[in-house]
Amino acid sequence: QLQLVESGGGSVQPGGSLTLSCGASEFTLDSYTVGWLRQVPGEEREGVACISTEGIPTYAASVKGRFTISRDNAKNTVSLKMNSLKPEDTAVYYCAADPVRYGLATYLYDYRGQGTQVTVSS
Repeated sequence: QLQLVESGGGSVQPGGSLTLSCGASEFTLDSYTVGWLRQVPGEEREGVACISTEGIPTYAASVKGRFTISRDNAKNTVSLKMNSLKPEDTAVYYCAADPVRYGLATYLYDYRGQGTQVTVSS
């Protein structure tokens, strides 16, 4: 069973930056599509970024130009660098992975971590 662990969440002021990291134990993430999903209480979970096994990224329109997803295969991690954060980016962020499928739709992912809270507020 693939276990994913997120880290790096926290509180930041609008315009600030945070970097989230996703790690896995006993599996190498470079064999999986990895996505970052987020959810606000009472709302649907949404995909914000994903990266293919070849390193090709895709971003939701709401974060394009502000967020960057990347792999570090040597550390077996996938990071999400978030710049110019807005209050509407406040959510629980989840790392997700799938061995076959690719895309931002949340149903594509067979594995998901426990999530990390990101709060953007002045």
